[in-house]
Amino acid sequence: MSEGQRGFCGLRTIEKGHIKHLAGTPSKGLLSWYRDPLPTNCVADWVCEGSRHPGCHNLAVFYESCTADCLFCQNWHFRQMSPERHRTTSASDLAAAANKRTFCVCYFGGDPASQMPHALATSKLLARRGVRVCWETAGTMHPKLLDAAVRHSLDSGGCIKFDLKAFDEELHLALCGISNRRTLANFARAAKRSHERPDLPLVVASTLLVPGYVDPHQIAKIARFIAEIDPDIPYALLAFAPHFHMSDLPYTNESHARDAEAAARASGLSNVRIGNRHLLRQP
Repeated sequence: MSEGQRGFCGLRTIEKGHIKHLAGTPSKGLLSWYRDPLPTNCVADWVCEGSRHPGCHNLAVFYESCTADCLFCQNWHFRQMSPERHRTTSASDLAAAANKRTFCVCYFGGDPASQMPHALATSKLLARRGVRVCWETAGTMHPKLLDAAVRHSLDSGGCIKFDLKAFDEELHLALCGISNRRTLANFARAAKRSHERPDLPLVVASTLLVPGYVDPHQIAKIARFIAEIDPDIPYALLAFAPHFHMSDLPYTNESHARDAEAAARASGLSNVRIGNRHLLRQP
């Protein structure tokens, strides 16, 4: 990044030789939020505590920036947002949106990895009020920032949902524009702390079943990687719907999903679930 250019996430630039943060700091988050009634369509809904608290809600925080550039992104509209043209929200103002019915907060997007200082500052405020802190991320943040996120989730009763888009680096580069080395390393780093809270899953994994790209063979590789760390880690296989640059692909069909589930279980995982079943199509 040189003078006047933007970083990959679009939130940092260089001015007179110094990095300028346009958003993502505790005082300026580029985001939107809403209250999502529980139970909701959380990636971890079958293992998380929130699904058992109807009448409460999740504070859903959508960060309008990302550390990847996925061809199948279902939330690609965030790319139309700019910290210069759109309103930003401080961590204190976001935390103030929680009320007595706020059971949990979940950061997604985009990806909270692109605005971790803001998310961590918000989490600190919300955790003091008894709100459970959850993350939905590709896990590309610096390991020290991941450690802070893990601590908030561990202490509050929340979880970290890692989106493991592919195992082979070449495929990940093709689909997402970035390597998955940091993702896999951070997943292992967080998952190895699951024993600190064995009664409630700390780490949950998910993979989108992209037709023609993320097949059962790829799922088996991901599942073996997870199982070597902890075979009881919950793993969600998500049905794909055409989006963004992959709008010409078909929906995931039922046989693809069933074969992927079987591959994950055969690779050593004990807690596998097919999600987004309403999107599945007949072969």
